[in-house]
Amino acid sequence: MENGLLNLKAMDSEQLREHGHKMVDFIADYYKNIENFPVLSQVEPGYLRKLLPDSAPVQPESLESVLEDVQTKILPGVTHWQSPDYFAYFPSNSSVAGFLGEMLSGGINMVGFSWITSPAATELEMIVLDWLANLLKLPSDFLSKGPGGGAIQGTASEALLVVLLAARDKVLREVGKDALGRLVVYGSDQTHSSLLKACQIAGIHPENCRLLRTDTYNEYALSPESLTDAISHDVASGLIPLFLCATIGTTSSTAVDPLLALGKITKRYGIWFHVDAAYAGSACICPEYRHHLNGVEEADSFNMNCHKWFLTNFDCSALWIKDRSALIQALSTTPEFLKNKASQEGTVVDYKDWQIPLGRRFRSLKLWMVLRLYGVENLQSYIRNHINLAKKFEDLVAQDPRFEIVATRTFSLVCFRLLPANKNEEYVNKVNRELLDAVNSSGKIFISHTVLSGKYVLRFVVGAPLTEERHVIGAWKLFQEAASTFIEN
Repeated sequence: MENGLLNLKAMDSEQLREHGHKMVDFIADYYKNIENFPVLSQVEPGYLRKLLPDSAPVQPESLESVLEDVQTKILPGVTHWQSPDYFAYFPSNSSVAGFLGEMLSGGINMVGFSWITSPAATELEMIVLDWLANLLKLPSDFLSKGPGGGAIQGTASEALLVVLLAARDKVLREVGKDALGRLVVYGSDQTHSSLLKACQIAGIHPENCRLLRTDTYNEYALSPESLTDAISHDVASGLIPLFLCATIGTTSSTAVDPLLALGKITKRYGIWFHVDAAYAGSACICPEYRHHLNGVEEADSFNMNCHKWFLTNFDCSALWIKDRSALIQALSTTPEFLKNKASQEGTVVDYKDWQIPLGRRFRSLKLWMVLRLYGVENLQSYIRNHINLAKKFEDLVAQDPRFEIVATRTFSLVCFRLLPANKNEEYVNKVNRELLDAVNSSGKIFISHTVLSGKYVLRFVVGAPLTEERHVIGAWKLFQEAASTFIEN
């Protein structure tokens, strides 16, 4: 009967208060000590099965014993995305405000698929996405008072899929369902892999997904000329151009596709134009980076991940669309048990018709709390600080003749590599693979890689909430020491 936990009830306010305080203390201590963990988990596959019993306990255990197991068995298998020494992939921001919003959402724990299931959830989502759209200076067509509006998806991959389905069904209503095999989707070879996955799910033939080649001469951006050529060729072959995904801040190098020029091409051919700004959209709340969105007025849909670089705990992917009816026609189902007066009268938004699942969490709460508890000026400062730290790292790399910068830094990602005396490309790639493994296996930092024009490139992205200049300088020293070891050997 340890701590009276044999009598733990399903939901009791006093037990929640007692255990909730312990959990908050545990999480606060985790953040206090986060720098003491190896950033990249160092465990071997299958490690956890050896540490945990084969079956669930018949009798209840105490929270203390569970948290002890978290400390000794779970945390060693965690890669610490919130560590100040995390420089891999793109960030996944936590914050006090985001956490509090997540906690409140979990506490209320409602399932807001339609307006009537919790009016505040739907209406707050519409309001908070209008706030964010205005911060980004998105066209008024994307605001909830017009024919479009915003909806929070789980991830950018989901956002891309739902707008591709909307585009597909819109065209098939015009040309007939039998034309599915003739639909063509376009992106660049730098477009996120979620485009290919969305095509697989939407029934677009893999050979009809055109990933157009990019090059160093225009910083790996999608060339309007190559898009026009590909479309002309497809039209001449009797195919139907359907959808273009352009990117603001590609994963490999944060390339920015030329929205205005691409948008004019899509208008000419009646192609749905989607803009994926999952990572870099956050930077565009700063006036000095907003120009990267010039041409977004040509887009049919626009997406950014608040859970990447906007201090909003995962998951929270903001999608705006100009024509909500296209989305609703593709995704709406209304079985008898979901019918209600407000929905039947058409006076409300039912977000179940804007997404793949029926159920949805109260995610707007945390975005609302982030915007209110930090304010726009602090959010802008937060973004600028990371970009300045990335610039600091870039300057350090540029001062060391053993290294080279491989792509222009646009936001907070630096693409670089070690360039040994033997400049055989295969050998250089091998050395950089080994350099990546060496720094990651040290446990001191975590970075990732990409390949650009056949070059194996190290990606160093600044974006964790706790990262300071000392972490960036410490990371650079680690690279320098590892490089010296490699060159000596």
